[in-house]
Amino acid sequence: MKSETLKSHFKLHFVVLIYGFTAILGKLITLPATQLVWFRMLIAAVSFYLYFRIRKKSFRVSRKDLLQILGVGLIVGAHWITFFGAIKISNVSVTLGCLASTTLFTSFLEPLFYRRRLNLLDIFIGLMIIAGLYMVFRFETQYTAGILVALTSAFLAGLFTVLNKKLIAHNSASVISFYEMLGGFGGISIFLAFTGQLNLSSLQMTGMDLFYLLLLAIVCTAFAFAVQVDVMRELSAYIVALTINLEPIYGILLAFFIFGESEQMTAGFYIGTAVILLAVFGYPIYHHYKRKRALLKI
Repeated sequence: MKSETLKSHFKLHFVVLIYGFTAILGKLITLPATQLVWFRMLIAAVSFYLYFRIRKKSFRVSRKDLLQILGVGLIVGAHWITFFGAIKISNVSVTLGCLASTTLFTSFLEPLFYRRRLNLLDIFIGLMIIAGLYMVFRFETQYTAGILVALTSAFLAGLFTVLNKKLIAHNSASVISFYEMLGGFGGISIFLAFTGQLNLSSLQMTGMDLFYLLLLAIVCTAFAFAVQVDVMRELSAYIVALTINLEPIYGILLAFFIFGESEQMTAGFYIGTAVILLAVFGYPIYHHYKRKRALLKI
């Protein structure tokens, strides 16, 4: 393996570790989920803007694409609000375990949006994930509300992933992310204004909250994204997608070592999460070897 390729692998795993740390920061920050995401999207948008200015990159888009991207930004904001909300009413492990079901929702949403027939393998993978979720539900009944909110977050993640697939054909990933941050920030600002929460008292935070928010927005959002895009010069999209699936594992391990007993779950939870992750990993691996076999036959 070339040294540059090996370095890219290390960078990618470091990025996934950072993504796993996002959930830890969500638990550490004392702000309510909506205000937390408001600050995150604001700081991330400013970071992306500075990135474009420093690198002298254009961030122009067509008016049609701009409206669509801003709309998807609202879904991203809702996804993050439900993600951090689930952490606050349950814990990191439950939220990340359920978030792995994003693959299930994507497998059903993609054929719907692109008018494709459902694949039998997609249905089988979906059934495996449902079985894993059933085990989590059955053995962690005290976290039912958190599980439902986390599953809503996973659905929203699948939805904006499918929508972004259309947008990426005409715009760079960094430009899309910039405007999505602006769209989500604007949408949450309107919500907070209508509910009387857009004021200094509801947006107050401690010094540690500010520190964690800067880490979340700059390191876990803007920086991690930039590195993820950069490693794709050496690594395939398949390798990147497969490695990012490790986020729940890294996050659950980090939560266990940082928060200790509050993250200890029943054996049923870990079995259910393992089934979900097996399905998530098995899906791209099967497609990878299927493509290789098809190429060998040519």
